[in-house]
Amino acid sequence: MKHVFIRIFILLMLVLPFQLAAQDGADYSRSIGKIYVVVAVILVIFLGIVIYLISLDRKISKLEKRIDNE
Repeated sequence: MKHVFIRIFILLMLVLPFQLAAQDGADYSRSIGKIYVVVAVILVIFLGIVIYLISLDRKISKLEKRIDNE
C-alpha cells in the first residue's frame, strides 16, 4: 500500500514543475493558479500519511489481539 503512495508522490513531483522565487513566488504562483497545485500536493501527502498510520494501527491491533489470545 505504501508503495502506491510513494509512486503517486514521485509522479506528482515529476509532472508538476514548481518555479517559485524567494519573495515573489507565492504571488506569482497564486496569479497563475499553481498555489492550488501546491495545496493539492500537500493534501495528498497528508492524506497518504494519515491512511498509512491508520493501516499501521490496524495491523498493530491485530498483532496485539493475536498475542493476547496465545
